[in-house]
Amino acid sequence: MTTTRPRKRLNHTELQKIIKQHGWFLAGRSGGARALLAFADLTDRAMAGCNLAEADLSGAVLRRAHLYDCKLDRATLFGADLREADLQGASLVGANLRGATLRGANLTGANLFKADLRSGSIATKDLKGNLFEMSIEAGPAELDEARLVNANLTDADISDAVARSTDFTDAVLRGAKLLRANMQKAKLAGADLEGADLSAADLRGADLEGAILTGANLELTGFHGASLKRVLSDKPAGRLVKDLVVPLDEMLRLHELWVESNGKSGRPADLTGYDLRHVSFPARSNLAALVAENATFYGVHLEGARLQGAKLNGADLRACHLSGADLRGAQLRGAQLSRADLRDTNLSPLAMPGGRHYPANLENAQVRCVDLRGAKLREAILRRADLSETDLSAADMTGADLEEARVTAKRTPAKVVEG
Repeated sequence: MTTTRPRKRLNHTELQKIIKQHGWFLAGRSGGARALLAFADLTDRAMAGCNLAEADLSGAVLRRAHLYDCKLDRATLFGADLREADLQGASLVGANLRGATLRGANLTGANLFKADLRSGSIATKDLKGNLFEMSIEAGPAELDEARLVNANLTDADISDAVARSTDFTDAVLRGAKLLRANMQKAKLAGADLEGADLSAADLRGADLEGAILTGANLELTGFHGASLKRVLSDKPAGRLVKDLVVPLDEMLRLHELWVESNGKSGRPADLTGYDLRHVSFPARSNLAALVAENATFYGVHLEGARLQGAKLNGADLRACHLSGADLRGAQLRGAQLSRADLRDTNLSPLAMPGGRHYPANLENAQVRCVDLRGAKLREAILRRADLSETDLSAADMTGADLEEARVTAKRTPAKVVEG
């Protein structure tokens, strides 16, 4: 991105005044004025938690700027230089990032819902009303080596962008437009690309291990040398429910009868290795002691389900809705739980007659980017589990075994400065 416009370096007092007046503008207060920071030099500036929604930052230089937890919804950042900027947790909903340079920027946990990262050019009018291009050359958006771990890019338009070696691990790119994007050697492990358009995208050498590609448009997409291990696509991810000897509804009815009669009648259900993605389980299902090892539950609704003592080792429970579920004593060794909703779940030990109790076992489980707020994890076995970017606010971890577990402390959001 180049320009012949002169740069204005704002001092701290000038910048704070603009931010304050912008806050008044957003609130509709007297004396408010929209922040017009086009082509401003804001290199290294500290603006964490500022509300710059709808601000004009076209062509601004924001290299190494501290913008974490900023509100930049619908802001114009066309052709902006955001190299190595800290945008962790920032909200960029509907932001115009066309032609922006984000090389080396940190957007971990940022929200870029419906953001526009296409290439383009700024057009304005001369005195006669004719459109012409300003002296700014903005090519494709540059995201080389940027960090977008667990970022929300749902419905974002990243067509033609250059994102080589960019880290999209666990990012949500549902419905995103990635047409012709250059994503060579990008890290997309565990990324959710459901319904994304990857037409003619270059993913040579990319890491897509465990990525979600259901409903994605892969016409002319280049995957040479890419890692596609455990990718979840429209192809069956295990045995088919329709092939069960006993219809699933009947199997679940018999299982519930077996549980409620303490094994005197009915029959325990075994769904080991089945693809259950399209199953609609009854509300608050009684699935205690269910056996479903290595089964695929991706995205299934199981709110309030009774799953105490269930054997779910190696199961794919990513993006599942399990808030309020009873998982006491559940066996989840090596299970995949990334992006699951586990708010207020009970993963405490399961007490049995005779004073025996069995702790929930999540050894080697993938628990990345999970919502565990208010969950009970007393004495849970989490050895070698990966809890990166997981929200453990108000969770009870008393006596939990975290030996060799990877726990990334969730950063406390900066207070948003409204002005």
